[in-house]
Amino acid sequence: MPPTPRPLRKLGFLTIGLFDAADPRRGHESTLEIIELGERLGFDSAWVRHRHLQYGISSPVAVLSAASQRTRRIELGTAVTPLGWENPLRLAEDLATVDVLSGGRLNPGVSVGPPMHFDQVKGALYPDTADAEDFGYGRVERLLDAVRGQPVTDFSGAEGFEVFSDRVQPHSPGLGSRLWYGGGSMRSARWAGEHGMNLLTSSVVKAEEPYGPYDFAEIQLAQIRAFRAAHPDGEAARVSQGLVVIPTDSASPGQRARYEEYAARRTARTATPQGPARLLFAPDLVGTSAEIAERLHAHAAFREVEEVAFALPFAFEHEDYVQILTDMATKLGPALGRQPGPKSPAGVTSGPARFP
Repeated sequence: MPPTPRPLRKLGFLTIGLFDAADPRRGHESTLEIIELGERLGFDSAWVRHRHLQYGISSPVAVLSAASQRTRRIELGTAVTPLGWENPLRLAEDLATVDVLSGGRLNPGVSVGPPMHFDQVKGALYPDTADAEDFGYGRVERLLDAVRGQPVTDFSGAEGFEVFSDRVQPHSPGLGSRLWYGGGSMRSARWAGEHGMNLLTSSVVKAEEPYGPYDFAEIQLAQIRAFRAAHPDGEAARVSQGLVVIPTDSASPGQRARYEEYAARRTARTATPQGPARLLFAPDLVGTSAEIAERLHAHAAFREVEEVAFALPFAFEHEDYVQILTDMATKLGPALGRQPGPKSPAGVTSGPARFP
């Protein structure tokens, strides 16, 4: 097995945090317990997805605020928050507050573009300004400036008994260096690099060449290199990869069968670009940790990264995620050459969830 040019330093995972509409607390509690388990297992980071008007986490900043009080070491991220739904100044206040509460562990990931199903939701989201809203990179620049402490008003000082600041409060000095851009195109990769952000890659890229053959790993590799070429930190610029990875070392026969069936249903979309945006998906990696490690070591883009946030698959049960995360931390991480992370003094537990 060829060695990777960049040893894996940080092992993370990403969860969508699904819930039942009739019992949303149970699903949110499951997500928090998964994050707690991640810390006990020694993961470096835990990330949550952002889903509006769906049965997944709609307010990841609130969820991560709760997670920050139930953990002490693990980094907490969003992958990603679509800024088309957000006011950058208000979001900057929320992010800084949670970063302060977490002791500087927040890693906000963002993306741009109009909100999904914008024509159906714009009347509720932007009833008076829908046609004037900027859903491009300028929205990210507003967030960057606010988080990094640039003035957002020309007024500051005392007014009676109240004191006003001209920049977002609280100000968390390190947060500006922990902002990530979730991109899957060459343009986004270059833009993120030029603006000094970190780059979140995922299991989706844009196939921008009109003719195949299409190689997901080579497309992602080109984007990573373009990002670093544009970034002030060059080769040291941070990139995290987020493929769907399902180790089966300790899985039961029933779990293995469900995991393989899940991946097989999603394989067709990996062969050719999908839809007008020409999105190309990476295959889900299912197998023993040794088998997955061999495939990752041969993956051109994985060989360029030092951090991962492996995505947990949709719609599995809590105990499935416990098994997958345990194998990731105890089997796959070492197979990829990562040194074990610090574990909680309480040790690792895979017992039943503490659902009320």
